[in-house]
Amino acid sequence: MKPPPASDQAVIPMLLGRPEAGVPEAGAGSGPAVGQNARAMTDHDDAARYATEAGALLLELRTRGATDEWARWSLGDAGDVLANRLLLEVLAAEHANDRVLSEESADDPRRLEAERVWIIDPLDGTREFTEPGRSDWAVHVALWARGAGLIAGAVALPAQDRVLCTGAPSGIPDVVGRGLRVVVSRSRPPAAARRVAAALGAELVGMGSAGAKAMAVVDGKVDAYVHAGGQYEWDSAAPAAVAAASGFHVSRVDGTPLVYNRPDPWLPDFVVCRPELAEAVLAAAAP
Repeated sequence: MKPPPASDQAVIPMLLGRPEAGVPEAGAGSGPAVGQNARAMTDHDDAARYATEAGALLLELRTRGATDEWARWSLGDAGDVLANRLLLEVLAAEHANDRVLSEESADDPRRLEAERVWIIDPLDGTREFTEPGRSDWAVHVALWARGAGLIAGAVALPAQDRVLCTGAPSGIPDVVGRGLRVVVSRSRPPAAARRVAAALGAELVGMGSAGAKAMAVVDGKVDAYVHAGGQYEWDSAAPAAVAAASGFHVSRVDGTPLVYNRPDPWLPDFVVCRPELAEAVLAAAAP
């Protein structure tokens, strides 16, 4: 994301009636003493709460942006900046010893030595966010722990008034009365997804953000999401955590596990599907 022009940097905070202020650094200071078991029980709740709060901010911004006649690029940049700021502030206040990997912040190499890292995408689907009436954009909040991988996550779909999280896994829904469906980018469906659709005899369904697509699988609206066109860890971490907690197959297109908090956050491919389809999906997706 390009930083907004200097003129917009002054205006963005005023959209929500907030003064310009620096963002506290996650990892600075000391947080409240909390027992390890108590903290483990609340990480799911925290992820869901943070995603919900960022989503509410984005909905308000979207409404004000429309009435203030913001250009689409300015509204998108404002959403990225403000949602990121909110998440960084709350993480610094409530999880001061954790590190953060965010799409909208410079990478902090100290995360590579940290015990816990929050992986966030403050606004997944910026394009859809700027298009009136679209609901296929999301907020991603995931938590990675050393030796355990992803341990909590939430995907907020603010325009749908929903948050899906690891603390309340939905399970695998029954699907009746329709054929198989594979969800893809509405602008550039990858060849791997087209191969999967052909192998399954499935319909291709176009949709916006990665989070919205993965959650469409979890909801039972579609049966598989296959992406092979390039992503970063923040694009898939929260969706992967939520889908896996609900019992769905989650992996890279070659079937290997998704690994997070690596030195290079580039993680170009991602598969989420119903477990009974995993073998067929992976066989067809393979290059």
